[in-house]
Amino acid sequence: MRGNRPTALGPRAAALLQRLLEQAGQPVSKEALIDAAWPGLVVEESNLTVQIAALRKVLGEAGGAAWIETLPRRGYRYVGPPISLAPTAALPDDPPALGTSDKPSVAVLPFADLCGDGEQAYFADGMVDDIVNGLSRIRWLFVIARSSTLKYRQQSVVDAMQAGRELGVRYLLLGSVRRASDRIRIACQLVEAASGVQVWSERYDRALSDVFDLQDEVAIAVVGAMEPTLRQAEARRVRRKRPDSLHAYEIVLQAQADVFSGMPEPSTRALGLLGRALALEPGYALAHAYAAMCYHNRFLRGGLDEADREASIGHARSAMANGQDDALALTFAGFSMGMDAHDRAAASAAFDAALAISPSSALTYILGSVVFGWSGQVQRAIEWGEKGLRLSPFDGWAFAAWHSIVLGQFASGRFDAAAEAATRAIQANPAHSISYMLQAAALAGLGRIDDARKAAATVMNLQPNFRYGRQFAGVDCELALAAALGVALVAAGLQE
Repeated sequence: MRGNRPTALGPRAAALLQRLLEQAGQPVSKEALIDAAWPGLVVEESNLTVQIAALRKVLGEAGGAAWIETLPRRGYRYVGPPISLAPTAALPDDPPALGTSDKPSVAVLPFADLCGDGEQAYFADGMVDDIVNGLSRIRWLFVIARSSTLKYRQQSVVDAMQAGRELGVRYLLLGSVRRASDRIRIACQLVEAASGVQVWSERYDRALSDVFDLQDEVAIAVVGAMEPTLRQAEARRVRRKRPDSLHAYEIVLQAQADVFSGMPEPSTRALGLLGRALALEPGYALAHAYAAMCYHNRFLRGGLDEADREASIGHARSAMANGQDDALALTFAGFSMGMDAHDRAAASAAFDAALAISPSSALTYILGSVVFGWSGQVQRAIEWGEKGLRLSPFDGWAFAAWHSIVLGQFASGRFDAAAEAATRAIQANPAHSISYMLQAAALAGLGRIDDARKAAATVMNLQPNFRYGRQFAGVDCELALAAALGVALVAAGLQE
């Protein structure tokens, strides 16, 4: 935007401008700029020159042709006035005219074979097939059939905004495959079609021992990382919409951040929105599942009110009854059944059903690991927590995976590993009281009593009514684990 007037700027040029602004006044190398605008791709330096020229032309309309300075043989530097880059602010929220569904929609374009000889074309095609199949299992996502995207195979450069309009989707997944000796590198990027803005990217570098196992492994990893990214992108999109345009699905998305907080006050806010969604659609499985999680948060960290526990279980049962084909709903329902109903068998069955629908569901592994952690299934808790983090390292629920890893390591007497995992949980969600409780226990186990007491003080700050005995009873903590944690927490200064 220049004043109130939109100014056209392609996605590559926008990415370059953002990178230059991040180091305003400082040199930015050509390599860094190419990586910003063409992540995971190998391109000629002339492409960078062309995009910089286009960027200068746009800035020149405001008298800023000289704002980007060339540093011979080094790169470029931004020397102009401060600029705020917010490319999505004036963009439409709704899918293009060709869209066939109100659901968020995605198309996986053919992956580029960067070897140039066509040798890896079969691998790239198989990868796309597996990713499309995996995404198709996500109930809330509309996935374009691969046959509709084959026309883009012959295009060396795809205009994301044009492809989005042609296919009628909100998001595009682009990728490339490169083989070097006995290794193969796959690069993926998820782009918001309406703006051309990249919302996620990742590289996978693997040994080429068994090409088909590798194809499956990377496809599962891509789908696992994309699902939470798409949920977050959709939540941001909905927040930009007018309140009177909301439907049940979008109301649920508005509640999502508060549901994921894990704490009682935000959960109470979320319940107001979820109630509206369920009034519009009483059988909405995901709304019931989110409500179950909110009541769980209120029960366990808001005073152990039995009414909250019963409400959590009731909504979990409704989610299971209405969401037999919804992996996300089954996952949250399983969590509430395991943590609040103390029915580990029902929880395990729900997690298994969710993974049968969506084997790449990172959240199923994460929340499942927590149930296993408190029930004393040490090794399974660690394995599931680590698998969830591998599938989605920046998931909004990453803190919960770290919780289960702390529990497993603590129960195994590895207090140093437990303390490290607790620190990672705090980094992932610094407002969650249980992260500090677990850190206090691990530090006490290491004999670092002063540090343990500082962590315990933070627990009481975040949750003034905290008593570890009530916490353990609330989750039906396994007896030996509860006893060991209790000794450590008393040393840290927390009351039973």
